[in-house]
Amino acid sequence: MSKDKTFPTVPLKDVPAQAGGQKAEGHRPVVMVVDDESVIADTLAEILSRSGYHAVPTYDADSALETALITPPEMLITDVVLPGMTGIELAITVRRIYPDCKIILFSGQASTADLLASARAEGHHFTLLNKPLHPQDLLQRVSDGLKPRKAAPVEAK
Repeated sequence: MSKDKTFPTVPLKDVPAQAGGQKAEGHRPVVMVVDDESVIADTLAEILSRSGYHAVPTYDADSALETALITPPEMLITDVVLPGMTGIELAITVRRIYPDCKIILFSGQASTADLLASARAEGHHFTLLNKPLHPQDLLQRVSDGLKPRKAAPVEAK
């Protein structure tokens, strides 16, 4: 990220508690956050934790895969540009291991469009959010992504 860019900040106290509708005493969906900028991964994980999710920050794709094998995520939120394996490659690998894992990619770089187009050409479709992420938008996307899909009605014969 360029040092000359400044982004508005949202104080953590302004992040709504339980925004995702998760009950603190009930099931807390596991959401893994991956970004090589630890402050971003840690901040997003804190926002998610305060909103009722079991958020796990990791800082590179290899660590994320190791952690996913121990704590399977229900959702993976990853930066596209990571050292070594890209976030898209990570998402594809996690989806092969856990087919029901929801994926959200995010990036602050315009160069990710080519990577995303390549993944789409191979049949992988992911949601892409642009940095900076506003906490309300992030929480809404996570909540929407983790909602159970309604089954198609079965017709009586």
